[in-house]
Amino acid sequence: MTVSVVTTAPVGSARTRRPDRSRGSIRHQLAGWAFIAPTAVTILILFLLPLAIVLFMSLSDWPLLGSPTVIGIGNYVEIFSDPGYIGAILFTLGYTLLATVAIFVLALLLSAFLNSSRRGSKFYRIAIFAPYVVGLSTASLMWVVNYNDQVGIYAHALRWLGIVDGPVGFFDTPLSATLAVTVMIVWKFVGFQVIILLVALQSIPASVNEAAMMDGASSWQRFFSITLPFLRPTLALLLVLSVTGSLLAFDQFVVMTQGGPDNSTVTLVMSIYNTAFTSFDLGKAAALSIIMLIALVVINGLQMKFVKGSDK
Repeated sequence: MTVSVVTTAPVGSARTRRPDRSRGSIRHQLAGWAFIAPTAVTILILFLLPLAIVLFMSLSDWPLLGSPTVIGIGNYVEIFSDPGYIGAILFTLGYTLLATVAIFVLALLLSAFLNSSRRGSKFYRIAIFAPYVVGLSTASLMWVVNYNDQVGIYAHALRWLGIVDGPVGFFDTPLSATLAVTVMIVWKFVGFQVIILLVALQSIPASVNEAAMMDGASSWQRFFSITLPFLRPTLALLLVLSVTGSLLAFDQFVVMTQGGPDNSTVTLVMSIYNTAFTSFDLGKAAALSIIMLIALVVINGLQMKFVKGSDK
């Protein structure tokens, strides 16, 4: 016969452990809140509170001097009823598409070219990246001189080649002005994307490409089946950076075109600046800022959704 012995712990010992556990969990919670608090306060002060103020301003008639008056969506109605504001929004979207695609495609081609160990590749990498360290306003001024009909190298080159005979006006038409600014932006920012893509390309295991080559995969098949999937997270990051920077375009157009000709190259940020500091209509400027914020969130959200969908 087997005798089982059951040992029962004193009731008091179990009760005495519970306060220790509860005190420990409280300490852990307090420690967690202490770590989170600085970040939460920073987000509240630097983002959420200003956003709430701008949102309230966008719903108000807010003169520079005088008390504001709540007018609801009146500012938004006026913005979408004004051809000037609609033109600025459409131009900003079109320029964003043009600049993003140009930088994206050229960076992908150059990074694929420079990824090989061909002679002089290090020099080419430095040369392509060098314009990125130049300030945007400085680069814009440099290219204004380059585009000048009297002293610029491009007008002289076109005349020397016999392409044109008379004066060359790179900023005379909306299309030529937009293309002139876009060329400068591509020159300035493509090097940054090339370096990032080169790092991503060099992280692809060589054994994967070698196995695909042994299986008879062509260069295009290896690019779409191996290279592109490996690059997708990097491409998504660069796409977000490029779109965000293009939507916020300001310096290059102020320096190079001043919004001309005939206000055809006025961007959304330029409209915000002119509305706030020339017309002194702070409420409408705040409404334009909210529209820009919505555009940034929606476009970048669609990009990330597309990238995640492609991963699946």
